[in-house]
Parts: sequence; C-alpha cells; structure tokens
Amino acid sequence: MAEQTKRRKRTWSAFGDVRRMPSEYEIVSHGANWTLREGRKAPLEQNPSSPANMWFRAYRDQSPLTTDDWTGFRDPDALTYRKYVAMQDGQESAVSAALDEYSDAGHDKTLTPGWLNALQLLFCTTRFPLHGCQQVQAYIAYMAPSPYVTNAATFAAADLLRRVSLVAYRTKELGIAWPEHGFGQAERGMWEGRAAWQPARELIETALVAYDWGEAFTAMNLVIGPTLDDLLLRQLREAAQASGDHLTWLLLGYLSADSERRARWSADLARYAVTQRPANAALIEKWTGKWGRRADAAAEGIAEALETFGGQPHADAVAAATAARHRLRQETTGGSN
Repeated sequence: MAEQTKRRKRTWSAFGDVRRMPSEYEIVSHGANWTLREGRKAPLEQNPSSPANMWFRAYRDQSPLTTDDWTGFRDPDALTYRKYVAMQDGQESAVSAALDEYSDAGHDKTLTPGWLNALQLLFCTTRFPLHGCQQVQAYIAYMAPSPYVTNAATFAAADLLRRVSLVAYRTKELGIAWPEHGFGQAERGMWEGRAAWQPARELIETALVAYDWGEAFTAMNLVIGPTLDDLLLRQLREAAQASGDHLTWLLLGYLSADSERRARWSADLARYAVTQRPANAALIEKWTGKWGRRADAAAEGIAEALETFGGQPHADAVAAATAARHRLRQETTGGSN
C-alpha cells in the first residue's frame, strides 16, 4: 500500500493540497533556492556556526522584514529562464539592428560637441554606478528568503549586466568616431572626481554595505533604482531627443522596459510583505526615508549636470525623480516617503 501511495504522488505535491496543476513558472521556481531546503539545520552544508551560515542567519533569517511564508510571493511577469532568454533575445536583436542602422548612417559624427560632453558624463560614465547596482541586485538574489524572490532579483541583475554592456559598447563606438574626445578613458575620473557624481557614488557604495536583505531590497529597488532611472533613462532620453540624438533616445527606451519590469515585481513584493505582516509597512517607510534623503542628494548632482546639457531645470528634474519613487511607494504601502 505504501508503494502504491508513493506511485500516486504527483510532481506538484511540494505545493501542498492546492488542487490544481501548478504553472511552468511555479514548477521551475519552487524549491530552487538551495539555501532554503526543508529539513536543513543551516543554509549551507557546513557547521551551523560557520561565518557563512551566521551571515545568512543574521541578515536573512533574522531580518526585521519578515513574514510567516515568503513562498506565497509571485513575480507578476512569471519569468522563467526560458521565457527571459527568449524575451531578451528579441530585444537584443532590435538593439543590434538599431546600432547597425545608425552606424551605417554615420550618426555619431553628427553629434554636437556639447552633446558629446553630455553623453560622456551622463551616459558613458553610468557603467560604474550601474555595476554597483548590479552587485546589490545580485546580493538581494543570493540572500532572498524565497526562490521566487531569488529568480526575480537574478533576472534584474542580468538586466543591469546587459545595460552595462550596452553602455560599454556605445562608449567604444563613440571613441572610434571621436578619438580625440577621450571616450573610454575619462569616465572613471569623472565617476571618482566630478562633483555631479559624488552624491550618487556615496549612495551606491553605501548600498553595497546594506547587508540586511530587506534593507538592501528597499534601498535599491524601491528608492535608488526608480530615482536614478527617472533621471538617467527618462529625462536623459528626453534631452537626447531634443539634441537630435535619436539613437540614444531609442536605446534608453529599450532599457526602460527592464526598469519597468523590476518596478512591477518590487512593488508586488513590498505589497506582499505588508499584506502578510502589517508591521512591515512602518519598517519599509523607515528605510525608504533613510535612503530617500541620500537618493535626493544624488539626484541633485545629476540634475544640475543634466540641466547644463539641455535637461529641464534641476529643481524640476529632482522633483520628477522623487515623484517617480513616490509613485512606486504609493503602490506598495501607501506611504509618502
């Protein structure tokens, strides 16, 4: 009888008595985080008091951002590896076609000296802060308390890697078209020394040492990401269009799709946390207030530089970036930070 019972057991029994066939997304996601396997005394197969296990215990298992069951969260886009690769293959094909078309037309040689300066400072230099954001996103994925969160954050980290790669590719193209301008050589100095970037640099480097997974998620996905993306995707895109740089306008539009997808699952995760445990709302508000002040300082520096190159007045630019963050917050806990 025990053998018959075992044979009747279905592959979806891990989901409990759900009385339905799980989706492909659920099948390949459920139980996929190997540090969260049932019955294990510690996340890693080593001494429970080892430094690595103590790290997970302190910054994930004992995080103040907690619920009774994180596995109830679902990515609203239900991304799997197969779906993600197919989707981004299509987008990369469109990006590649646009790059080839504008390269054949000699687009880069039509750009004005002033706009070349803008691209170098506000587009090419972003490979440095974006790499920092990618590291934080990868950390969130590694420390996440549910495989569904792990997968969503992993795809977001992959999006940032693709974005860094595209920025690097365009930097090389601009360097070929304008060898005397220092593309590919001057950006590190700008990131480390130009006043416009120093508050953002402090913001990103501080986020890298936000070890609690919940604070790291709140800082990056609910504050830093939406604030900087409003400036460096939406507002820079508008300035590019006004300056006649239709290639940058097009590329930033493609990248915006990744930002919007990250915002969707991040809002849903925060909303899930608050629904499961209402006390999480006050905690998220506390963290967004703390990181919001730093993000506003970063926005000030970038906005002043953007205004110099044809962007809207910097006070309006900062207000718009802050409003983007506030809209995301209103979708989660209804807070005002």
